Amino acid sequence: MDRRLHRYLLPTIAIVAVSIATDLITPRTSAWAQDSAAIQQPPRQAAPPRAAVVPEAPLTFDAVPKDRDKIVARLIANLMPRTHVSSQNLDDTISRRAMDLFIDSLDPLKLYFYQSDINEFHRSETKIDDMVRVGDLSLAYDIFRRFTQRVDERVAVAQELLDSKFDFKRDESIIIDPDAATYANTPDEARDRWRRQIKYALLDLKDAEEDEDAPSHEEAVEQLRRRYTRYANRWKQTKSDDLLEMYLSAVTMGYDPHSTYMSPASLDDFTILMGLKLEGIGAALREKDGVTVITNVIPGGAADKHGKLKADDQIVSVGQGEDGEMVDIVEMPLKDVVKMIRGTAGTLVRLGVKPGGVGNAEIYKITRAKVELEESAARGEVIEHQLNGAGKTQKIGYINLPSFYLDMEAAKQNRRDFRSSTRDVRRIIEDFKNQGVEGIVLDLSRNGGGSLTEAINLTGLFIDRGPVVQVKNSDGSVQQYRDDEKGAAWNGPLVVMTSKFSASASEILAGAIQDYGRGIVVGDPATHGKGTVQTLMDIGNQLFRNARANYGALKVTLQQFYLPDGESTQRKGVAADIVVPSITAKMDVGEGDLKYALEHDTVKPATHIKYSMNPPDLIGQLRKSSAQRVENNKEFVDLLRRINLYVDQKEQDYVSLDEDDFMRRRAELDAQKEDEEKELETEISSDVIFRDTFYNQEIINIAHEYIDGLMKQNLARAN
Repeated sequence: MDRRLHRYLLPTIAIVAVSIATDLITPRTSAWAQDSAAIQQPPRQAAPPRAAVVPEAPLTFDAVPKDRDKIVARLIANLMPRTHVSSQNLDDTISRRAMDLFIDSLDPLKLYFYQSDINEFHRSETKIDDMVRVGDLSLAYDIFRRFTQRVDERVAVAQELLDSKFDFKRDESIIIDPDAATYANTPDEARDRWRRQIKYALLDLKDAEEDEDAPSHEEAVEQLRRRYTRYANRWKQTKSDDLLEMYLSAVTMGYDPHSTYMSPASLDDFTILMGLKLEGIGAALREKDGVTVITNVIPGGAADKHGKLKADDQIVSVGQGEDGEMVDIVEMPLKDVVKMIRGTAGTLVRLGVKPGGVGNAEIYKITRAKVELEESAARGEVIEHQLNGAGKTQKIGYINLPSFYLDMEAAKQNRRDFRSSTRDVRRIIEDFKNQGVEGIVLDLSRNGGGSLTEAINLTGLFIDRGPVVQVKNSDGSVQQYRDDEKGAAWNGPLVVMTSKFSASASEILAGAIQDYGRGIVVGDPATHGKGTVQTLMDIGNQLFRNARANYGALKVTLQQFYLPDGESTQRKGVAADIVVPSITAKMDVGEGDLKYALEHDTVKPATHIKYSMNPPDLIGQLRKSSAQRVENNKEFVDLLRRINLYVDQKEQDYVSLDEDDFMRRRAELDAQKEDEEKELETEISSDVIFRDTFYNQEIINIAHEYIDGLMKQNLARAN
């Protein structure tokens, strides 16, 4: 057996080892658009419950808390302080946070509640901890009943306003940033907010005149009528389990955004989905402000092969096959959206997508498929490169590693051919050495994590031996996890390529390489910044020591990662030695963008050897040279222009409702998307290992100059 293999049995860590940007499991607040539950970042607010067929008769919310709901509440109030890595008591601080999170989960855009409602709720904001401790859920029901009352009032106004004529030449605007919005104080204020909201929705549905598929004004009005009716009715069909999930998740997320409560139905869904094959489009979704947003595209999946769907894109409609009706999914529960998107491999789904959440919606046709391991496995290519097109040609080995994977079942069976990222990368390195490469670029820019065991083992391919990661438990104790295998598969120049999407296990490897002085990190200013581990605790098992009774589950953050030098990767991530400009760096997708994310801290440094392969003077020269190349590269200059446009649009609190201004803004955004799609055409190929883009070329330029610099200082070792 591989001497490194024993680590796959590490308690807790290996089982819950982080992957795709965040956690082990997903509550109902987020889901995968494929036939498997998988790992993804919970949204900022919990998603509303599932929808059902809209009945003709008006609905009323009539759920009441069950006796077992009270038991679950008391148990979670007891478990959180004992198991959470912070060891924080369930106190008034958590109570205040829970109140804000619960209200945000219901009314994130501040469209329904009055300010007087909020003032009334906040008079009880320090009581949640005490009430949950004794199983009293009355406050959640009081707030929720008020919410459904306000929804009915607002939807009635909206239906009335839809009969009105709108002046699309009027100089006025709408607030689009929830943080900048305020609650209405009077019915007149609420009505005006909704008038603008409807006007914005109608402009958003209005497409370019030359688009034959664009809805007419009458069709758009009817679409909004159906949307608002569906929205009101879905909330009234909320069950006690759904409300308990939202409320208790608000409490647990007061500790950190990855600690959530899963209702019995959500736990059943998770269990069933975990047993299914990876079939679908291969993308992680979350709900944000009533809209379905892409959080991650799985390497090797159908969406990845399609090439256009990206993180931060919004899905606004879904159609089945070549000619199925495009169904409006705005304000539709995420669970129902996922059911529409996932399906059998080989079938077609059409997605109405707004890239980056702005501009016109485009139709993407994606053929569902299984996520093939071969497509998401490590692959390598030798690149013969000249710096600035002249001088000595260097052979640089490029390794694309989309995840840290391990076939645990085959490993447990001690099969000699079990698959792992470490084994595959070792094989690639041996091939590189046979071809005489002078340096290696390890691309983790799309790597959201995976097995912690593999992160440790793979780091060991580049260092002799020593601690790779430290883990702090909820009792404050710190454990070191080491690479104990003597020697390295590659001891020459190493460049680790990262982005804001490089998370968890990726951050461990990149940070260890940096701490050891073993190589340099290049890419976005910092990685994702998730330095925590979650585990799933079955509530029935906690209560009765068996899991036969389904009381749901608690996903709790119980450990935190630290690098060899003692720095946590939490929030800050791993800083790049050389930054290369990109739009991903400006996206609000990092750990620090989440509400109440745990703070960065440190532990005692671990003793380890120090290489000298990242000398400060050389790094300074590499930064200077790269900046000069970027400044003189017309493609980077255009990228910087697009980055500035993206930032300007993202930071806008208001959008004009004057039709000419609105369409002018949309045209500008669509032009940017057209430029980006032209670039994508050269990249979309599942057979391509190294994509020869101007961005990747700059990474190779840096690697080339880095290799030269080490050789001049006699710091590069021959293999």
